Amino acid sequence: MIRARFAGGLLAAGMVAASVACAPTAERATGQVPVAATSSQPPSSRPPSETVSPLLEQALPNVKGKTFTSEIVNFPPAASAVPHRHGKAFVYAYVLEGTVRSRLDGEPVRTYRQGENWVEPPGAHHVLTENTSRMRPAKLLVVFISNTGDKLKVDDPPR
Repeated sequence: MIRARFAGGLLAAGMVAASVACAPTAERATGQVPVAATSSQPPSSRPPSETVSPLLEQALPNVKGKTFTSEIVNFPPAASAVPHRHGKAFVYAYVLEGTVRSRLDGEPVRTYRQGENWVEPPGAHHVLTENTSRMRPAKLLVVFISNTGDKLKVDDPPR
């Protein structure tokens, strides 16, 4: 019962944060959509990666030593994240837009569409996270319950 209330409260808090902050930070601050910069340099041979926009970080008043953090993770078309871990954090991810393919070590690959979600237990190794579309972006709301002060994402070293 307590777990259900906690999960429901976590989801509600995350959705409130997302509803306030789905627009890019610059757009929220100025009310204007930023213009993309142009470059005369050739595109990189590395595939695009995700970008993170922090929403809220707050110590949990009723759970000493724990912090609630939420962020929007944007995946441009064909973007993928480097394999990584989230330390001892409990992670909740909700697909706001697009389709994301994900795999935790030891589990099958799963595909999540807009409105779907997943959780990652503390210590999980996230070996695959990618936008399945070559044409459209994908966007996640990610919520962490972590030890206060812990780093939220640690990428695997390059091979």
